Amino acid sequence: MTIDHLIRRIIDLRGQGTHITLLAVCPNSDAVLEAAVRVAADNNMPLLFAATLNQVDLDGGYTGWTPRTFVGRMEELAARYHCTSPLVPCLDHGGPWLKDAHTRDRLSLTKTMDAVKDSLTACLEAGYGLLHIDPTVDRTLPAGQPPPVEVVVGRTVELIAYAESERERLARPPVSYEVGTEEVHGGLVDLQVFDQFLAGLRAGLDAAGVGRAWPCLIVGQVGTDLHTTAFDRESARRLYDRVAPLGSLIKGHYTDWVENPANYPATGMGGANVGPEFTAAELAALHELCEHEPRTLPGSGRPPSGFREALRAAVVDSDRWRKWLLPDEVGQRFDELTASRQEWLVATGARYVWTEPRVLAARRVLYRNLQDRASGELADPHNHVIQRIAHNIRRYVEAFNLRGSLPLLTG
Repeated sequence: MTIDHLIRRIIDLRGQGTHITLLAVCPNSDAVLEAAVRVAADNNMPLLFAATLNQVDLDGGYTGWTPRTFVGRMEELAARYHCTSPLVPCLDHGGPWLKDAHTRDRLSLTKTMDAVKDSLTACLEAGYGLLHIDPTVDRTLPAGQPPPVEVVVGRTVELIAYAESERERLARPPVSYEVGTEEVHGGLVDLQVFDQFLAGLRAGLDAAGVGRAWPCLIVGQVGTDLHTTAFDRESARRLYDRVAPLGSLIKGHYTDWVENPANYPATGMGGANVGPEFTAAELAALHELCEHEPRTLPGSGRPPSGFREALRAAVVDSDRWRKWLLPDEVGQRFDELTASRQEWLVATGARYVWTEPRVLAARRVLYRNLQDRASGELADPHNHVIQRIAHNIRRYVEAFNLRGSLPLLTG
């Protein structure tokens, strides 16, 4: 069952008064992946996993997974939880310079496009079901200047045509496509430019002989971003009216902590990505364990885990916190930032260092200190973390009308 099929069913069901939005979980840690598979198994629903090239790639990304090992882990967890619901691995933000290392290493357009194409091949070989093609960043232009819409169209067509040729070479089944971005730097926020992009994409795909690969999901700016959580119903409706006649639906990014998630299905949103919120839930659960840890140490002969200190040091040493600095913070050392900003940056950067050896070691000690000496649910620290993440995921399952939705979506 392809994402295209699910989107067509969502459009049909909307005409019958049933509103559903697909949830795409960003698999930024093994714990998030496990919690999401458990939720899918419990709720008889399809679930998408939107993995960026920073998270999952040929070099292992920050999770340590290649596309193949990521899919293998997903399937292992599905077997453990007896999950028979469709779990769809997806590429998120596949485009030039959208992998941090490509920007850091100042790759040329040719080199970053070649690297993205290698990643697309790896995704197809691993069995990904949806590819988000997003060439809306151009590091050769002045900062903040988006590439012309014609350039975005041309590179989108090039990457889709490449993926289709590779899919045929590999004898893989059809995959679905997602295009566009919610970012202002992508230049697709203005409705006139949005319409120009869609018209150009249609003509370009047809001219390249891959009109069959028309995207079923188109990312749109619906009010949310890294620092805002208010979904814009009117923007969503306007975008829906533009893409639904094309057989596509709008996908929202930055859905984390959104104030009104039930408005997504009500306005015809096809899908929504959630990621950092689940990292925050994982971190909050670990902080709860750290709060309880001192009570388990007297008489145990065990040293404290030092988990919080290890995590903070790993985030600071990674330098990836600099990616999220505000303009007036650029150039400051980490310890020169306000306490609240340091806390926010550690929480945001935690996902980048979950697999860092000292963080893994401290987490193992934390779990060991609690096992057999804590009471209640804290006696199983791993399950406590998974349950905390799953609680946040279930909020979107309910709001998006996904619980028990599989029979409707496969009809």
